[in-house]
Amino acid sequence: MAVVLKYRGRSVSASDVSFISALIAQHPRLSRRALSFKLCEAWNWVQANGSPRDMVCRGLMLALHRAGHITLPPVRQIARIDLASPEKPAPIEIRQSPIFGGLKELRPLEIRQVRRRPEEALVNSLIESYHYLGYTQPVGEHLKYLVRAHDRPIACFCWSSAVRHLFPRDQHIGWSIEARRANIRYVAYNSRFLILPWVKIPHLASHLLGWMARELSREWEKVYAHPVYFAETFIDITRYRGTCYRAANWVYLGETTGRGKDDQTKRANRPIKEVLGYALVNDFRRRLGATS
Repeated sequence: MAVVLKYRGRSVSASDVSFISALIAQHPRLSRRALSFKLCEAWNWVQANGSPRDMVCRGLMLALHRAGHITLPPVRQIARIDLASPEKPAPIEIRQSPIFGGLKELRPLEIRQVRRRPEEALVNSLIESYHYLGYTQPVGEHLKYLVRAHDRPIACFCWSSAVRHLFPRDQHIGWSIEARRANIRYVAYNSRFLILPWVKIPHLASHLLGWMARELSREWEKVYAHPVYFAETFIDITRYRGTCYRAANWVYLGETTGRGKDDQTKRANRPIKEVLGYALVNDFRRRLGATS
C-alpha cells in the first residue's frame, strides 16, 4: 500500500490515515493529547518501558494535519513556554573552596543517578552555571548523574537519546538504515560532562568515564527497560582536546559537518566537532545491526 507520510521511522499508509480520521470522528470532544493516547493504545505504540509514545504520536498527527490528510480539533490550551527563551535553572549556591590532591585522598566517591530525584535540580543548576554550553532540557530518554566527594558536589553527567543521523558513528557501527531505525535507542549520547572548576584532581575525569562505561547500561535498563550498547559524544576542538575521553579508551570516529539536524542550506553554520565513541559491549555491531 502506498506510503502517505514517513515520520520518525514510521511509514503511514492511506488505510492508517482513514483509521486516524475515523478515530477523531468517533471522539469529537477529545483534545489532541487525548487522541494521541487513543491512537497509541490502538496501535500498541509504546516505549520499551511500556509508556505510550505520546509526544511522537502527537508529532505524527500534527504532520498529517498540516499536510491536509486529517483534521485535528482546535488547540485548547497553549503551554506558557517561551521556546526561544526557555526558563533557565535557578542558581544554587554551593561551597567553592578549591579541592586538590589525588584520587586516593578524594575517595570514597558517591555517584548517583538523580533523574526524577530531588538532586536533579542541583545538576541542572551546576550545568547551567559552569558548563560552557549551559543547560538544555533533554528530549526523550535521558539520565543525569551527580558525583560527590566528602559530601561536596564535584562533577555531573547528562546522558540522552542519540541523534538519529550521524555519519561517522553509523559508518563505524556498519548498520543498515533499517537496523539504525530499530536500534538507535540502544545508543546513548553524553551531552554534558562537567567537573566543577575548583576541583583539581589528576585523572578524575577519565576515572569517572570508566565508571560510567561499567554502570550506564545497567542504570538505563532500570529506568527504561532496555540496555544501551554504545556511547557517543562530541568534542568542540576549538575549546578542548578530549584528552580524558581518549585516556578512558574512547575512539575517534570522525567529524560532524557543522550543519545541524535541521539544516536546509548544506553549509556549515556551527563549529565542527570531533565524534568519539565507546563500545559498552564487545559485540555491539552484532546487536546494533540486528533487524529482528
